[in-house]
Amino acid sequence: MGTWRISADLLARSRFVVSPRIETVAALNDLVRPSDAAGRAFAAAHRESFEAMLAEHPLRRAVLEHSWRPGWISDWLALPPDGPGRTFAEEIEDVRALGDKQVRAHLRESTPEHALPHSLTRSGVAEHAAQLLEWVWTHALATDWARRERILRADIVSRTARLATHGWAAVLRDLGRDREWLGDGQLRINRYDLPSRVLDDDADLYFVPAHGTATWVGWHLPSRYAIYYPVTGALAEVDGQADDGLERLVGNARATLLRTIDGPSSTSALVARTGMPLGSVGDHLKVLLAAGTVLRRRSGREVLYWRTALGDALVASGRGVLPMYRGGTRP
Repeated sequence: MGTWRISADLLARSRFVVSPRIETVAALNDLVRPSDAAGRAFAAAHRESFEAMLAEHPLRRAVLEHSWRPGWISDWLALPPDGPGRTFAEEIEDVRALGDKQVRAHLRESTPEHALPHSLTRSGVAEHAAQLLEWVWTHALATDWARRERILRADIVSRTARLATHGWAAVLRDLGRDREWLGDGQLRINRYDLPSRVLDDDADLYFVPAHGTATWVGWHLPSRYAIYYPVTGALAEVDGQADDGLERLVGNARATLLRTIDGPSSTSALVARTGMPLGSVGDHLKVLLAAGTVLRRRSGREVLYWRTALGDALVASGRGVLPMYRGGTRP
C-alpha cells in the first residue's frame, strides 16, 4: 500500500487550506470524466464551449490528453498549494514556474505507454498547461467561486471541530477512501504497492478540500506535500422546491440570518446588514447555535458567527433572493 511516514511535529504543523487552482483542477476533472451527478451537470453546462476551446487550441488538448491515466493524475495538476490565502492568479504562476522541462516530465509519467507528440517537445508546454486551467477558471468557475469557497471553508470548519473532539486519527480516516492513520507515524494515502515516502520534519503538508471525488495526493519535492479530499455538504438547488422552503422550516427571521452569515460575522454586523433589532438577532443566533447550524468564537471584543456544513446545506437547499427582515412574521 502507499504510505507516507509523518512525524508528530509535521502533523502538528500541517494545515487545511482552500486552493482556487485545485478547485479548478477538480472542475477540469469533471469536464473530462465526471463521476457523479453534480459533475455530469457541470460538464453538460460547459462541454460545448470546452470542446470548442480545445479545437481552437490543439496544444492545450495535447496537454490534457497526456495528463491522466486510470488511477493517476499528472503531477503538474496535483501541484500542492504554496500556503493559504492565495488567489487563482497567484497560484497559476506556480504552474508556469515549473517550466517546460518539468511539465513535460510529468506528462510522460502520467501516460508512459504513449510517446509525447512532437508538438509537446517544443517550448511553451508550461504556458499551454497554465492556459488550460485559466480557461476553466475564467469561463466555468470564477462566477461560482464565492459559493464554492463558502462550502469549502465550511468543510474545513467541520473538520477542525472534529479534530478537537476526536483527534487526528478520526479526521484522517474521513478524508476519502483508502485514507487511514496506521500508527507508528504512517499515513496510508492509497492502496498502491509503492514504497513508503518519508516526509522531512521541515516540510509543508496541506489538506485541501475540492468538489467532486478528489482523492489525489501531490508533492513538489523536496518540501511541499498535499492531500486532496472530496468536500462534504456540496449541495445544489433541488428542483421543484418551494422558494420559501427555508423560511417555512426555520422562520423568516432565522432564514434571513442564516443566509446573511456568508462568512464570519459579528452580532453588530448582522444587525446592520439585516435591519433586525439587536435583541432579536441575539435570540435567533442562540437558536441557530443550539440547532448546530452556526458556530461561534470570540475574536477580541466581538463574538463571530459562521455557518456549519449543516447551515450551508440548509441555505443551499433553499432558493430565492436574500430577504430583508421586516418584522411581524413568525420567529
